[in-house]
Amino acid sequence: SRFETCWPALMKDSHGVIIIFNPDLPSHLKEIEMWYSCFVQQQPLLDSQCLLVAHHKPGSAGDTENLSLAYPLNKLKLIHSNLEEDPEDVRMEFMKYFRNIITIINESREREEMSIIS
Repeated sequence: SRFETCWPALMKDSHGVIIIFNPDLPSHLKEIEMWYSCFVQQQPLLDSQCLLVAHHKPGSAGDTENLSLAYPLNKLKLIHSNLEEDPEDVRMEFMKYFRNIITIINESREREEMSIIS
C-alpha cells in the first residue's frame, strides 16, 4: 500500500483501532487480518482496544448471521452497521467502545503514576 510509510506516525500513541470493512468483499476479509496484525498486534494493543465494523451498503443483502471470522479476528468485538436500518444501535456500540478505551487509558495512567511514586 502507498501509505505504509505513514503507518508508524498513525500508530504512535494510539489507544484504539476501529477497522471498518465490507463483509461482501472476500478481499476485505483477507485485508482486515493484515490491518489487525499491523495496527493491533504489533503495537501491541489489547483486543478490547480494537473494534471491527462490518458495514453493509444500502440495498446489500447484509447477511449478518453467517459472517464467521477466523482466529484471531473472532476474538474481537464485531458490530454490523447498516445506517439505513438501525443507526442508533451503531451509535450505542461506538459509545460503549469509547467508554472502554477511556477506562483503559485511565487505568494505565494510574499504574504509571503508582510506579513513579513507589
